[in-house]
Amino acid sequence: MAWTREQMAARAAKELRDGYYVNLGIGIPTLVSNYIPDGIDVNLQSENGMLGMGPFPYEGEEDADLINAGKQTVSELPSTSYFSSADSFGMVRGGHIDLSILGAMQVAQNGDLANWMIPGKMVKGMGGAMDLVAGVKRVVVVMEHSAKDGPKLLKKCNLPLTGEKVVDMVVTDLAVFTIDKHGKDGMALIELADGVTLDEVKEKTEADFRVALKNA
Repeated sequence: MAWTREQMAARAAKELRDGYYVNLGIGIPTLVSNYIPDGIDVNLQSENGMLGMGPFPYEGEEDADLINAGKQTVSELPSTSYFSSADSFGMVRGGHIDLSILGAMQVAQNGDLANWMIPGKMVKGMGGAMDLVAGVKRVVVVMEHSAKDGPKLLKKCNLPLTGEKVVDMVVTDLAVFTIDKHGKDGMALIELADGVTLDEVKEKTEADFRVALKNA
């Protein structure tokens, strides 16, 4: 059985470390804020100018002025600070964000990432993904393993790239992979979702990967 969106977010949250400054992309990554492990203190940063985002508010407690980059309402904390978008991107480009968790359309076995456009389809804007993958210290992608037209983990991306050799880890609804983006170890399968078999992952993955399951 494949992981749900919530289970994928919970697995990605295990990559958080105490004291991290973290940027969460739109979609499934925003759910990570609900699964921060006990004893871990992280500061969530949004490129629209907010540092120290709290969890999603309960129904009826929303403040329309408090939103993340995906225009979802969020809550503030006593430590929350606000600033301009320019200052926010200065944090990203200056290498001050420890971890970015974002979605993707495609990831290649060498760590290439495509997540900002599909040719022929309307694009609202490039967003901050290109800055994030170039400026942050570590990149974790959370996405569904397959698209309607086939695999999303590929030997080589065929959509316009967001960044080259930028992805460190991929969490899908079927498995978890690490990528040695600076070396020769390539992509490694380190974890299977509950009830998912190795054969199923191989069948639905175009990218070459080695098996390094922790419980094998």
